[in-house]
Amino acid sequence: MTKHPNQERSLVLLKTDAVQRSLVGEIIKRFEQTGLKISAMKMVNATEAQLLDHYNKDDAWYQKKGEGIVEELKEQGTEVDREPIEYGKDIIRTVVTYMQASPIVALVFEGNKATSVVTKIVGSTEPSTSDVGTIRGDYTVDSFSHATYENRAVRNLVHQSESPEEAEREIAIWFKEDEIMKYTTAQERILYDVNLDGTPE
Repeated sequence: MTKHPNQERSLVLLKTDAVQRSLVGEIIKRFEQTGLKISAMKMVNATEAQLLDHYNKDDAWYQKKGEGIVEELKEQGTEVDREPIEYGKDIIRTVVTYMQASPIVALVFEGNKATSVVTKIVGSTEPSTSDVGTIRGDYTVDSFSHATYENRAVRNLVHQSESPEEAEREIAIWFKEDEIMKYTTAQERILYDVNLDGTPE
């Protein structure tokens, strides 16, 4: 790929609730309408190993998240019967279960500031506070507190990379480099002043 200034790749996973609710086409359309290019796409049955590698959390993350869950449980009047770190680990355990409930759709989007553009379209991780006009704001009514109460993963439709560096790490988990297509779109021709074969004008 001839890389232009600010050109990035972002991994997007359409989670099992997106697939089961038949929202795949609608969600992909939102990304395409911004001018992002689909460089790779496939439907996969995620393995536990892939998912654990993908989420890549350490004990400090589990502890911090677990402490937040303990506070929520206390506010709800629910008994706290484990150490905070175990509640933190439950987040990933429930996510792994959720992400294996049906196939998911993995995509690589490419374009100018791709990771921040994708994040803006998807909306905040907490569906109940995502803005109207975002994927999560428009298509789901779940919340962290309800998911915690139900002891399950939050149903928020989409995973997106948080940074260009994280995107490259995640892409390597889901795609071989030769599965990523190299071509030029009309949007790139406009944005980067290039010919359709990718060469500068």
